[in-house]
Amino acid sequence: MATKTKTIEPIIWRENSLFLLDQRVLPHQQSWIEFNDSSAVAEAIKTMVVRGAPAIGVAAAYGVVLAARQAWDMAAVNWKQVLTASLDELADSRPTAVNLFWAIQQMQRVMDELASDQSPEPHLLEAAQLIHRQDVEANKKLGQFGAALLDDNSTILTHCNAGALATAGFGTALGVIRQGFSDNKVTHVYVNETRPWLQGSRLTAWELMQEGIPMTLQSDSAAGLLMASGKLDWIIVGADRIAANGDTANKIGTYTLAVLAKYHGVKVMVAAPVSTIDWNLSDGSAIPIEHRDSIEVTHFNQEAIAPHNVKAVNPAFDVTPADLIDAIVTEAGVILSPTAQLMLKLKQN
Repeated sequence: MATKTKTIEPIIWRENSLFLLDQRVLPHQQSWIEFNDSSAVAEAIKTMVVRGAPAIGVAAAYGVVLAARQAWDMAAVNWKQVLTASLDELADSRPTAVNLFWAIQQMQRVMDELASDQSPEPHLLEAAQLIHRQDVEANKKLGQFGAALLDDNSTILTHCNAGALATAGFGTALGVIRQGFSDNKVTHVYVNETRPWLQGSRLTAWELMQEGIPMTLQSDSAAGLLMASGKLDWIIVGADRIAANGDTANKIGTYTLAVLAKYHGVKVMVAAPVSTIDWNLSDGSAIPIEHRDSIEVTHFNQEAIAPHNVKAVNPAFDVTPADLIDAIVTEAGVILSPTAQLMLKLKQN
């Protein structure tokens, strides 16, 4: 059954400009920022105005459009040479989200086929809009595949935000939850707050409440107690990069949840589009882990919550081994108990 819920659109192209919903100020403010410069888009990705691997990829694709406009205005027939620096800047904005590099590569393929004496913007805009549409379609399809795995009256735990805000719309992990709720399979969702950026409490809780999906917010450290209670059926998360064998990089804390889930007999589902799979990496040990400024851990709303000059680390992601994952759900199908051989079923040329 198709989902009946309406979801948020965090990325809009309108009147030759890119508009991003500023996720740093949600849920108390809904503020849109207009972009006409690729460097500003790269900074928006870096500073988490836009976040979530699929959304980063879509935003980067539009960033390439803006960069091409600038390159054509600046250099005309030499626009390809000028554009290289902007593409590098976009690629450097977030190291872990493979969708970023995938989207830039898709745009590069279009660029390679264009003549130097024509403005690249119309062709690249068409390509970016296709990436945008395909992300929403992929999320809805994987949502249906994921929901089909759920039993009736399922209770779900999700970590971070893998909803409409983290994609072009609808969501990956929340796409499964939305579809499951529409199909009367999901009765309740527990949301980890997700320190230190609080994507769970600020974003996921807001999305679920917008759509009337029953939910409860909890601290990250309460997850073990919830699993021990026997009330939890599935942990459903998104992904920022999946290695060829199914090892998955996701928001820091996901690995901890997966280890606890194995002990307590709770199933783990990773929901992500095929573009999140990095076929060049045989396993998760080679996935680059972004380390962000320690101030995100030592401060809250720019106010210190830790002793002055305390040493702190702030890895943004961890890697969950494939043998702790029960299902990887994509728009191309579902892999149960993923292995490198099984994952090849998802490979698309």
